[in-house]
Order: sequence, then structure tokens, then C-alpha cells
Amino acid sequence: MTREELLSEIIAICNRQFEIENPDPDDDLREKFGFDSIDGLELLIQIEKLLKTELTQEEKKQSLNIRTINQVCDYIESIMKARLKN
Repeated sequence: MTREELLSEIIAICNRQFEIENPDPDDDLREKFGFDSIDGLELLIQIEKLLKTELTQEEKKQSLNIRTINQVCDYIESIMKARLKN
């Protein structure tokens, strides 16, 4: 999956699951859209569906400081790269 495809998919998830329309990839989801910890958990579930695998506890901990869609994409890419190495 290319970065553009991943970005498009995360924006679609934001729209579908959280009713966030046309977010800028660098918008702070918490500040601009009121994204809270429950939303964060739901996003992790959507990421698991996207990856077709469960996230480890360590991978979930790595998501705690994510605030933007670009950071979500970076996070997913880092998980995919780490799993390819194993």
C-alpha cells in the first residue's frame, strides 16, 4: 500500500467512523475535532482491520501520542516495516 493509498484510507475512516470531513493531514485531531481516548481506541480497531491482524500491546502503546493523520500513517508504516523484518 502506498503512502497516498494509506492516507486516503485513513481519511475515509475518519469520515466514516468519526464524521470528520476533509481533514488536513496535519490537523491536530484532538484540538480541532475533539478526538478523545474512546475515538483513539476505535481508530486502533480500524487499523487492525486495515492490517488484518491484531496489534500487540507494545504497538498500541506506541499510538498514545498520535495527534494527526500523517502521524497515523507514519505509525502504520512503521508497524508494517517492523513486521516485514520479523
